[in-house]
Amino acid sequence: MDVLTATHGGDALSVTLSLVLLAMSVASWAVILYKTWLLHRVSVDVHNGKAAFWQAPDVPQGLRVLAAIDRMAVLTPLAQASQQLIPGTLGAQGDVVTQRTRVLRDALHAVLHRLQSGQVLLATVGSTAPFVGLLGTVWGIYHALTGIATAGQLTIERVAGPVGEALIMTAAGLAVALPAVLAFNVMGRVINRVEQELEGFAHDLRAL
Repeated sequence: MDVLTATHGGDALSVTLSLVLLAMSVASWAVILYKTWLLHRVSVDVHNGKAAFWQAPDVPQGLRVLAAIDRMAVLTPLAQASQQLIPGTLGAQGDVVTQRTRVLRDALHAVLHRLQSGQVLLATVGSTAPFVGLLGTVWGIYHALTGIATAGQLTIERVAGPVGEALIMTAAGLAVALPAVLAFNVMGRVINRVEQELEGFAHDLRAL
């Protein structure tokens, strides 16, 4: 807080915008680190789990194999859903293929929702952080010029210092936004690849 106060003369809006950028940075990096760990494990589990499941002699044995391999529980819900057909209910009306399609679709959506968590935050930080920094720069320059006008003396030294400090807010906004945008794009590609593999697995389960 002392650094922020010294930077913009203790102006409340400038300090608030700096804290907002700091919060955005902490939140986005927390998501980036967690999602990097999560997606790496999911990619490994999907690759190994699919191979092990189809090598099992039957579905119950395949479920037991998945329980040991599928650490992030992305394949197991699909395999379990394919067996959850309850006779005598409205959901059991129609042919078996229709029933399996419905339960597998619901299970797939639940898994994908978990994989996509945090993507909205990264997109929000990436799109709004530059504007927050720009607002801080504009306000900082206005605050600096107001102080110079009050002092009654206009020299390059009096202008360069406060304006340079205000421009730091723009750089800070870009520094917060760039990692979030890059992570959003990279993780989006990984999630799409995993989604395609899960959809293929669900299609094979329905055919089974």
